Amino acid sequence: MNLPLKSKVNSRIAEYNSKQAPPKKSILSFLYLRRKVLILNLKFIRLQATKKTVKLNIINMDKKNLLSLTKKHLKTLCLDISDRSVGSRGNRHATEYFKNELMNNNWNIEETLLNVMDWKTDGATLQCGQTHYEVLSSPYSLGCSTQGQLVSVSNIFELENADLSDKIVLLHKEIAREQIMPKNFVFYNPEEHQRVISILENSDVKAIICATGHNPALAGGAYPFPMFEDGDFNIPSVFMKDTEGEKLYNDRGKVVLLESKAERIPETAYNVTGRKSGIAKRRIVITAHIDAKKGTPGAIDNATGVTVMLLLSEMLKDYYGKYPVELVAFNGEDYYAASGQMKYIEQNESNFSNIMLNINIDGAGYKIGESSFSLFELPDDIKSIVQKIIKNNPAIKEGLPWYQGDHSIFLHYGCPSIAVSSGWFIENMDTQDITHTPKDNLEIVNYKRIYEIASAIYEIIDNLNK
Repeated sequence: MNLPLKSKVNSRIAEYNSKQAPPKKSILSFLYLRRKVLILNLKFIRLQATKKTVKLNIINMDKKNLLSLTKKHLKTLCLDISDRSVGSRGNRHATEYFKNELMNNNWNIEETLLNVMDWKTDGATLQCGQTHYEVLSSPYSLGCSTQGQLVSVSNIFELENADLSDKIVLLHKEIAREQIMPKNFVFYNPEEHQRVISILENSDVKAIICATGHNPALAGGAYPFPMFEDGDFNIPSVFMKDTEGEKLYNDRGKVVLLESKAERIPETAYNVTGRKSGIAKRRIVITAHIDAKKGTPGAIDNATGVTVMLLLSEMLKDYYGKYPVELVAFNGEDYYAASGQMKYIEQNESNFSNIMLNINIDGAGYKIGESSFSLFELPDDIKSIVQKIIKNNPAIKEGLPWYQGDHSIFLHYGCPSIAVSSGWFIENMDTQDITHTPKDNLEIVNYKRIYEIASAIYEIIDNLNK
């Protein structure tokens, strides 16, 4: 019990007890005060007991139990569920699993419906005379079956001056060096990308063929990468390796036949938020995106981040701290429209000032190296707590700043943030060939790193409440 308050309460009791035969009109007041004292005592006893329960819950969750839970969650998210892309059945299974686990751990749940687009393809073919070229349907592109004269464009100047009407265009070399941001993407959309979209949409071009190489920083490890991944861009497109594009370039001026068996499918998805209440207005928000690219198990990107939150839901099941805590499973970080993130912004536009700290987990648990905690705009008191915890955890280091994650949303609104990832990925972001590919599977995960991260985040929350 809080001793100063206990002393104050007891002195009030003594004051009443020292009075002999209190008047009848004071009896009700006296009984009312005694009732308040009992309530205060019970509240403090409950608070102390709850704190002990939370502590014991962490102490009793030994490394063996944490490892078992980590493996269970990752198996469910990466093996039992084969596809967590936004709009897929697997994605809905993943959010349902996350929701049920949090409910079992006594979290209050908010589920937010998102109207999204799923997409599928039965492949694509490209032919010029007797020559066949290997192409892939661009994700979320419209399908097509068309033919037209092939023209080539290698830079923005050529694009501005080319006659593309009723033709099929090959985009290659400089203009295809990076993925074009979706036309309605608000977080990052360079002016040059907007010009490319605008020119193509006003050109009457029949279809687009993109010859691309490697760009891990913006497109993950995929080779080739889709230059367009945009359900709001209505010109059919396919993509191929840059080496295949060099061969196709020799057929410019000839008629090519292109078929892409792609289909857009209206679907639904969900954001899931778990909450633990507190007495303070400002809250701690922990985030990780639950979706993955099509064609990848999405282990590091980002089943490990979701698993950290699931471990925290267990560690904090009896949480009764000063600050409210939220666990938010975003749906859309690897989706062209970032639907879950946009909905969260819409719902919290006027409440970001009440967030004392965001911790976003993305790319955590790689088998090589330490975990990385990158600190952004932390107040001195919080920074001191976090750096002390990092110092006491040899498997965690303070990481380099990076912005390709959902913590950028919170930074944009002025919220202090910690971006949790794998040091190796941050240091090799421009060269790695793992994310957004089948290589991103459980074979590259260090399970120990996952529960180490969860324990460190628990320590941060615990220290902030002291």
